[in-house]
Amino acid sequence: MSLEITKFVAGLLTALIIGIVGGLIGQVVVPVEKLAKDTYPIEVKEAAAAAPAAAAPAEEKPEPLTPEIFAKADPAKGEEIAKKCAQCHNWEKGSGTKVGPTLYGVIGRARASVAGFGYSDALKGLGGTWTPQEIGNFIYKPAAYAPGAKMGFAGLPKTEDRADVIAYLNKQSDAPVDLTK
Repeated sequence: MSLEITKFVAGLLTALIIGIVGGLIGQVVVPVEKLAKDTYPIEVKEAAAAAPAAAAPAEEKPEPLTPEIFAKADPAKGEEIAKKCAQCHNWEKGSGTKVGPTLYGVIGRARASVAGFGYSDALKGLGGTWTPQEIGNFIYKPAAYAPGAKMGFAGLPKTEDRADVIAYLNKQSDAPVDLTK
């Protein structure tokens, strides 16, 4: 048995020596030359160069959600669209947080106010309450609304989709508001 182990160890050592010697010969045959500058430079934008949300291009601003748009909103469609959010959010009463805070009663609630949830500084710094219009602006493009927010959702560009989701979220509350006023 020990002769077999000796053969095995000798084989491993031989393979290791051949690999090292082959690498050394390869470096001599094909020398490595350092480039004077990077062939493919990687540009890194500094935090100071990032534009604030107020200076976002016009295409970053969503169409306002008017009472007329909310009058046509369909909470049932909003529920279907909101399924995209179910991985990170709950919206049933008493459901608590997931990756994101609970959305039950979000309309009229102070921003960054769900106890025990670790909000980003971007959302903490906004202050105020979540109005239907502000929720619409946020879910249009979260990264443009609150640069630095942790929410990785790309957004809902269609005005009707945002209105439908807000109409659904409005139903998920102890005190729904009249969205048509």
